[in-house]
Amino acid sequence: MVAMEPVFVLLTVLLCCCQARRRNVLLIVADDAGFETEVYNNSVVRTPHLRALSERSLIFQKAFTSVSSCSPSRSTILTGLPQHQNGMYGLHQGYHHFSSFDGVRSLPLLLQKANIHTGIIGKKHVGPGPVYPFDFAYTEENNSVLQVGRNITRIKLLVQKFLRSHKEEAESEGGEERPFFLYVAFHDPHRCGHSQPQYGAFCEKFGNGESGMGCIPDWKPEYYTPDQVKVPYFIPDTAAARADLASLYTTVSRLDQGIGLVLKELKEAGFENDTLVIYSSDNGIPFPNGRTNLYGSGVAEPMLVSSPEHKQRWGQSSQSYVSLLDITPTILDWFSIPYPSYSLTGGPLVQLTGRSLLPVLSSEQPWSTVYGSQSLHEATMYYPMRSLYKGPYRLLHNLNHLMPFPIDQDFYVSPTFQDLLNRTQTGQPTGWFKTLKSYYYRERWELFHTTLDPTESHNLASDMAHAALFEEMKAQMVKWQWATSDPWVCAPDAVLESRMDPVCRPLYNGL
Repeated sequence: MVAMEPVFVLLTVLLCCCQARRRNVLLIVADDAGFETEVYNNSVVRTPHLRALSERSLIFQKAFTSVSSCSPSRSTILTGLPQHQNGMYGLHQGYHHFSSFDGVRSLPLLLQKANIHTGIIGKKHVGPGPVYPFDFAYTEENNSVLQVGRNITRIKLLVQKFLRSHKEEAESEGGEERPFFLYVAFHDPHRCGHSQPQYGAFCEKFGNGESGMGCIPDWKPEYYTPDQVKVPYFIPDTAAARADLASLYTTVSRLDQGIGLVLKELKEAGFENDTLVIYSSDNGIPFPNGRTNLYGSGVAEPMLVSSPEHKQRWGQSSQSYVSLLDITPTILDWFSIPYPSYSLTGGPLVQLTGRSLLPVLSSEQPWSTVYGSQSLHEATMYYPMRSLYKGPYRLLHNLNHLMPFPIDQDFYVSPTFQDLLNRTQTGQPTGWFKTLKSYYYRERWELFHTTLDPTESHNLASDMAHAALFEEMKAQMVKWQWATSDPWVCAPDAVLESRMDPVCRPLYNGL
């Protein structure tokens, strides 16, 4: 018996370690959400559940999407690859037919192969299906996106169903629960007035109990007046824009209440203390200079990361530069899953250029660089852009700078943009920091010092005092484009010859 005792102790320690290492992931992504929360010092919008989550999280102050468009952004979240590398160049809709390449090894695909239970509730908006498989799926592909993306009672019940089925699976097999990855993709606060005007510009009336609006039992609507809102610098300070923002605030409050319900289900199911929770949004808010732009107002994102194993930084803020491209490597790292070795379309081996966020949950990291890449939004909105944000400087390359910047449909019909159009046409003050002409027509290269010039109004690209920095950042951006197999790496003044030894062939077009 004495000889067996150390072995027994060792087994006990190993079992305890295994139980302590049980790990799951809950990824929460909002739709077109910005910094209209108490977490980011907007004291007007009541968001107690996000505030409570932030107290258990590291709050990122320098988080960015790599593309300011819904489907391309969601594809980067779920692959760790920029849109030009994974193939999701624009919105994934049947009549546009943008999809990721068939050979992409997405996060849900890799997790499934590692025997991790995967689920998605809400807005998927990526494809094809075999590239983005989920064991449990309630999305716009098999439900109304309003119900699975905005009806917070329905979302709560689906989270409950997923967690219950997860436990029942383990009980039926008589073994330990396998890890899970649950992706809850809210449709709030995306605009919906263009398709369902009866619900308001931001679906702020959907489910509020008024006649014809239906009822969401768990939603207690919060309303705001135009004089209450805080108007960001990049939005016109007009009555129309203020009313628009007030409606946005209402749906942010619904989003917050929904997040509270999801986190409550997680806690009551007994998973709170072994689940990594990540909250962010796909792109900037749908206002002028916001979504579809690679300016800071279009790519800066809220991000909260709550790890039960990294409590030392709970409630703190991080200034480390991070990207939505970091989500896939973070989750793979959390589950200790290596990224596979493979190539796409006969090219070089695919490598993730994002990084795991787990180190910064322990201590601040000297990360100061993020990249951006956008090609289209809607099919008619071809305006390829690439960007590099390094320290205080943001460099933008507008490849098709000679054409006007395109406007998407739901933003076009929005009260804010229609008011901006009307004011411009009639010669009235717009209350905006730009003119429509300067918004439509941009320089090929834009370089901004975002600390000295937070509104990104003074282009330094032709400033000789910044010439060396400009060339250095251009070279760094192009290097990343080559590393990520960017088909636009030679545009607009050369053609990419990709056979054998890839090279740019000059067009001599004067650009």
